[in-house]
Amino acid sequence: MDVCHKLGRRVQQLRQAKGWSQDEFAHRANLHRTYVSGVERGIRNPTITVLEKLARGLEITMSELVALEE
Repeated sequence: MDVCHKLGRRVQQLRQAKGWSQDEFAHRANLHRTYVSGVERGIRNPTITVLEKLARGLEITMSELVALEE
């Protein structure tokens, strides 16, 4: 599994743990829902700016967001 798919799975798991829909999370992260969907499916390669938005939307640090298991 490549890093985009790992990140996408992590974002999805963190979002679902909070009980949020993609719409709600996208609003919190100031991103479009279809972009969030692409990240979660691993078809988007988010920039560092987008990673920051994702982390803020999830109310975590960027370090926590990118703590991917090998």
